[in-house]
Order: sequence, then C-alpha cells, then structure tokens
Amino acid sequence: MKKGVFLLACAAALMCLSACQKQHAPGQAQSASAGDVTLKLGIWDKNQEGGITQVLKDFTAQTGVKVEVEITPWEQYWTLLEAAATGGALPDVFWMHSNQVIRYESSGLLMDLTERIENSDIADLANFPPDLVGLYSLNGRNYAIPKDLDTIALFYNKKIFDEMGVAYPTDQWSWDDFADAARRLTNEEHYGYAAALFGQEGYFNFIFQNDGWVISEDKKTSGFDDPKTIEAVQFFVDFVRNGSSPDLSVTAENTPAALLEAGKVAMGTFGSWMLSEFKSNEYVAANCDIQLLPKGRDGTRATVYNGLGWVAAANTEHPEEAWKLLEFFSSREAQKKLSATGIAISAFLGASDAWYKTSDLFNLKAYADQIPYGRFYPFSRNAVVWHNMIDEKLRDALSGITSVPDACRDITRTMNQMLAAEQ
Repeated sequence: MKKGVFLLACAAALMCLSACQKQHAPGQAQSASAGDVTLKLGIWDKNQEGGITQVLKDFTAQTGVKVEVEITPWEQYWTLLEAAATGGALPDVFWMHSNQVIRYESSGLLMDLTERIENSDIADLANFPPDLVGLYSLNGRNYAIPKDLDTIALFYNKKIFDEMGVAYPTDQWSWDDFADAARRLTNEEHYGYAAALFGQEGYFNFIFQNDGWVISEDKKTSGFDDPKTIEAVQFFVDFVRNGSSPDLSVTAENTPAALLEAGKVAMGTFGSWMLSEFKSNEYVAANCDIQLLPKGRDGTRATVYNGLGWVAAANTEHPEEAWKLLEFFSSREAQKKLSATGIAISAFLGASDAWYKTSDLFNLKAYADQIPYGRFYPFSRNAVVWHNMIDEKLRDALSGITSVPDACRDITRTMNQMLAAEQ
C-alpha cells in the first residue's frame, strides 16, 4: 500500500511538472473543443457507479464532454487523494466529505464556486438544506454542490424474529425494548444486534438519542465527558459486554453488513447509502425490513445525518467543463434521476421522493420519517483524526480493558488537544 501511494505521488508529480512545462496555469481552460475533453470523476462507492454512469450520459449528450468515473474504496480514497493533491493531479471533479472538507477548502485545493453559482441560471443553493450548504462553505465562499442526504435506520431480520418468537420492532420502540429484543434474539447461531464501531452508524446515534453531544458548535470542545454522552456510550458497549452483539474478534473479520447478509445477526443500524447493496443481496431482500431507530430513555428521537458534496479541483485543466458538470449535478432533473436510481437520497429539496420509490422490498419510509429528528454529523477541520481516535479508545472499552467512563474521559482529553491544534 505504501509503495502504491509513493508511486502514485511520483506519477502525480510528473504530471504536475508536465502541466507546468505546457504553461497551463491553474484555472486556465485548454483550447480543445468540448468533444475532446474527458473529465476524471473520483468517487469511493462502487454501488453508485452504475447510477452515476447512467445519468452522466445525459450530461455528455448535452455538452459533448465525456466523463470517466474513477473508483477508489473509502479505505484508500483519502490517502490517494492527498497524494494526488500533493502532486497537483487531483481528479477534475470528485466527492467531498464533512471529515475532510475544511482541510481541502482552507488549503486552496477546491475550486471556488461562489461567483459561478451566483451567475448561473441552473445552480441555486436555496434548493438544498442550509446545513449542507454551510458544511461546504468557508468564510462566505461556496466550494461544493450538495450531492445527497443520508440518515440511519434499523434493519431487522424477520426470519430470525419469527424463529425466536419475538415481535418485530415498531416505531415506538425504546432503548429498553431494543436491548431486551437483542438479548432474546441471541443464541449460538446468531446475535441480536451488530454494534458497529463506526460513529455514524453506531454510537453517535445513541449519544444524540440521550441528549448527549460530541463536539461543541465552535469546534473547540469534546462532549465525551458529559454524563449523558457517557451513559449512551455505556448503552452501546453493553451489547458487546453482555454477548448480544459480536465482539471485536468477530467484527474484525465480518462487517455488520456482512453479518446481516449471512443471517448471523437479527438487527443492525445502517445508513441509507446501503440500500443498493442490500436490495441486491438475495438473503436480505427476502428476509429483512426497516424500522425507525429506537427512542432514547426520555423519548428523544435522533439519527445522525450527513451529506456528500460534488467539488472540483482548483487547478483542473478543464475548469469550464468541470463547472458545467457541477452545474449539471445541481439541477432538479439530474438530482431526481440520481435519486431514482436508488444510489442515495437526493439533497435537492423535493427531489428525494424518487429514492423512496426505488424499492418495495423494504420500508424505506423509515429513513424519511427520521429526517426531522436528524442531528448533523459531528465534524471539524481534522475530524477524521479524532473519529479514528475515538474508535480506537472505544475498542478498549468494548474489550473490557477499561471502563466506559475512563475511556470517555480519555477521549475527551485527547480530543480537546486535537481540537486545540486545529485552531
């Protein structure tokens, strides 16, 4: 992997040198006609390739600009993107995430779209949720077109519930109902719940359902030492401690999604982006359904929500064509078509209904019903660093090496140091 990253960085550096020798200044369009231009589009989810490629046919038909989709799995995406950025060889257009956006914006790596959006008859940021628009803005400047909106819901295996004589989850389930069902659904063949060591699909939801918090609005303070946060993390960890969720030795080899697909777990909390995979999985399609997440102990509903952004490289050799692609993605028509492919819930207000109608296999309405209770995904300039740190320190709590309160206090101290270094 290290060798691959090094070679990519070298290749990117050579590409950058070649570009400089041709005297292509950043942001300067080439003279080639649109029909001669092929844009590179970087994404990380192979499940979305088909839908995006399908919609891109409309873009090429309208503009003559061809687009080549490049897929790099999430585990390598940011490493390779950083190497490409160092060498001046970023894709022309690519996906951006809240974990990384401030770094890329403040480093001058993203095309500033502010004036282009203001002068466009198509792109209008009023068509998107304010939180997502704000996420991809810095100092009053806009750097992305919001792509999608995601929430988390509860998948459950009806076959296992039936075999164990447990009633299906309802939209009124509380934490106690959830924990009790997980224990009753656990035996030598399967677990009741797969606790994901991934905040967005796991413990962040429980923290918000308990009125806890992760990071302050000013991005300076961790909330992991708040008693309500500690209580929520304890609730999450107890699934593993009491055996109703697989331990780390199991999840190190099998993701919660893989366990659901193999019939080895009765319940899992999954993001809406998993629909494409689950509806194409024969076992899940035949045996599973979706329900709202359980309510917290005081009745609080909450789900983490987030959304990706379409961005362009500041130094792309095809700035006009790259902008045309972003502008295309900002339109109701493109957003609705993307949503209708089932790859993700559109961020365009009023265009998301198409996603909920893409499959009658599951109760997709559960994702929609939780949007009003959404809490925005916790992020800061270097969020990926402290997100990974939290996961690592929670491993000790899940393994019983340390207590949950001690782990949370340790997370708070370390996270506060990391946040201070960001200022």
